[in-house]
Amino acid sequence: MTTVPFAASAGTSSAAPSATYRLQLTPDFPFAAAEAAVPYLARLGVSHLHLSPVLEAVPGSLHGYDVTDPSRVREELGGEDGLRALSATARAKGLGLVLDIVPNHMAASARHNRALWEVLKDGPQSPYARWFDIDWQAGGGQVLLPVLGGRVGQELADLRVDGDVLRYHDLEFPLREGTENRPLPELLDAQWYRLAWWRLARTELNYRRFFTISDLIGVRVEDPEVFDATHGKLLQLLAEGVAEGLRVDHPDGLADPGAYLRRLHEATGGRWTVVEKILADGEHLEAGWPVAGTTGYDALRHVDGLFVDPAGAGELLGQYRRFTDAPADRGGHWEATVRRAAYKVVTHELAAEVDRLVRAVQRCATAPGQRDHAPWALRTALRELLVRMPVYRPYGTGESVRRVLTDEAAAEARTAFTVPEESDAVDCVRELLLDPAGDAAHTELRTRFAQTASALRAKAVEDTACYRHTPLLSAAEVGGDPGRPAIGPAEFHAFCTRMQRDWPTGGTTLSTHDTKRSADVRLFIALLSECPDRWAELLATVTAMADAAPAPDAQLAWAAWQTLLGIEFPHAERMRTVLLKHAREAGLFTSWTEPDPVYEAAVEEFMDAGPSGPAAYRVAEFAGPLSDHGCTNVLSAALLHLTMPGVPDLYQGTEHQYLALVDPDNRRPVAFQEARFKGLAEERERWDLDRKKLFLTMTALRLRRELADCYGEFAGYVPLTAEGPAAEHCVAFARTGIASTAITVTTRLSLRLKEAGGWRDTTLTLPPGRYVDALASDERVHEGCVRVADVAGPWGVALLVPRP
Repeated sequence: MTTVPFAASAGTSSAAPSATYRLQLTPDFPFAAAEAAVPYLARLGVSHLHLSPVLEAVPGSLHGYDVTDPSRVREELGGEDGLRALSATARAKGLGLVLDIVPNHMAASARHNRALWEVLKDGPQSPYARWFDIDWQAGGGQVLLPVLGGRVGQELADLRVDGDVLRYHDLEFPLREGTENRPLPELLDAQWYRLAWWRLARTELNYRRFFTISDLIGVRVEDPEVFDATHGKLLQLLAEGVAEGLRVDHPDGLADPGAYLRRLHEATGGRWTVVEKILADGEHLEAGWPVAGTTGYDALRHVDGLFVDPAGAGELLGQYRRFTDAPADRGGHWEATVRRAAYKVVTHELAAEVDRLVRAVQRCATAPGQRDHAPWALRTALRELLVRMPVYRPYGTGESVRRVLTDEAAAEARTAFTVPEESDAVDCVRELLLDPAGDAAHTELRTRFAQTASALRAKAVEDTACYRHTPLLSAAEVGGDPGRPAIGPAEFHAFCTRMQRDWPTGGTTLSTHDTKRSADVRLFIALLSECPDRWAELLATVTAMADAAPAPDAQLAWAAWQTLLGIEFPHAERMRTVLLKHAREAGLFTSWTEPDPVYEAAVEEFMDAGPSGPAAYRVAEFAGPLSDHGCTNVLSAALLHLTMPGVPDLYQGTEHQYLALVDPDNRRPVAFQEARFKGLAEERERWDLDRKKLFLTMTALRLRRELADCYGEFAGYVPLTAEGPAAEHCVAFARTGIASTAITVTTRLSLRLKEAGGWRDTTLTLPPGRYVDALASDERVHEGCVRVADVAGPWGVALLVPRP
């Protein structure tokens, strides 16, 4: 196994992977199944297996982020013995393990989370009470548990006492000592918790949760004792060599992400660690964090953007607005849509969190000039500042906060008030947030504001606006910017140059368990930006064919037809599930909490008559001539991902053509069949995209190990600029080491390229040396100034290495 030093600038002594491979562990794909896949993955060429969460979770969980016991490895996956066996088998094949860890939250299931059970039984005096982020005062000394299907008076018949346990259907709760023999209404009032109708979570919840998911309760890892208790097993696994690196889930939810990561860095001895941090356009990862970098959504956006034609994207936007007639703030314009979605989330789903912020402001506002602001005014000021946050959360104090809570944002926020004097509440709140005072009250306010901001941004952008504004569905992705979907070669090279300089061993990715569409789906949809006129004609045709059961709204129809194009075949059940989720996340006509049965029935009827009906064949006919260009996009993006700065993370199955939609569709099991490698012995003329992508992946991964000095922390990144009539269609760069150079050549916007006459006399000047293409079947030598057409060849890509 070849590794390179990781983040020497951060003072670490660990080693970075050359490439990781994400496996989604479930009860149906446990450690033993992962162990059986090791020979396949070793042959593929990755250096580490990247495992989804491995600690004890809610039984049957398909993701593992609902941890119930951080001190134990999950029994449903095979327990600690199974994990250690997987590690040993992986090590024997030269592979290490990277673990996905969940410091922010645990499952709010009393029945399965024994630490929470003890808190509910003994209240604030429980030794576990410090584990959970609960505002006891706000709940009148009780924790609100929003689990009842109706108001408590309507559910009394389904509540029963069984010894020292209170049962409600399949839920269980502990009884406070000495209360078990009381009449039921009196017994309920006597507990350290309050069972309540699930709808009260919006306004009365008094524990921090993951985004707006009440089933996940926030953990106070900022407390050293809680950190030790919740990380002990993970640290043991690292110390004993069972695992070698970490992926940290959702650090933005923590009280102080920087302090947590420094403590983690010290506790692990500087193991290679990446963080799931979503960076806004122009935002950079905090320089002081002792991590290798992000998990790679920033890289995803820059790679995706290369394959979007800016002019065509503009035409699609115009067509989208005409077809859908979407109001500006309900999908018509990106920024307006984000703002309206943010208002909805902050006033509804996060109402309880905002009320907690109001109380935090009141505790801080003790100076004479900060008093006499009505709670409603403070609440309004907080909302107006939160919805104007351009990033997921602010970090630090003073000037660093001022950069995201700008004077302009404050001025806009003041306009929400009718009486000018009442708008002073904005200045009061902003002043308190900018105050670097280190007392408990100011620290809590800054912390709560930052945590609420991250939840708001995630729900408003990722989970709402990205489902409302979809002129180019491929751009509506985690970490993406649907308002600016196209990125040119110069911007891509600038990103790669910064990454090699600042975060050379950070993560890069194209598909994850959280992406709404896999990379291959997005790259096929992106072709629409190169032929918007043809898309408009297709849309008119299929819309007419679906007249028997028209779409219940035009925005959903637009998204449905683009989705069908991306996955190639109707797949009726998959499409039906995804479209229903799309409609509920958008929340325009139905939602998860207020479903509209009539609308949702119309969605299913439209699916049967439209995307799953005869019109699907018209979409297939449309896609046929685009197939070769889709293949070029897929191969080019894959090669960029595998050779750009950073550590590439491959999602399970993506070494082949991988057409997946949003979860749970993208968490379906994949087959690890070594027989697939045998297909690479056939003549290349017979290869489909599956085999081409597998061969490209294997070749690039092999070279990352063989030419480690070209791809590691101390490698160079040199953009190569083509010259000639099609220069903008070529994205090329050299990766340089002490004694070697490897060159990546890819094609972007290949449909436009073909329509313009191809590469013609476009040339590329290579660094000094003689090179052969590791992806080509011949050993043709390339040197000096070469024709791009000769280098890129029929696949549109090349991976040039020094001639032996």
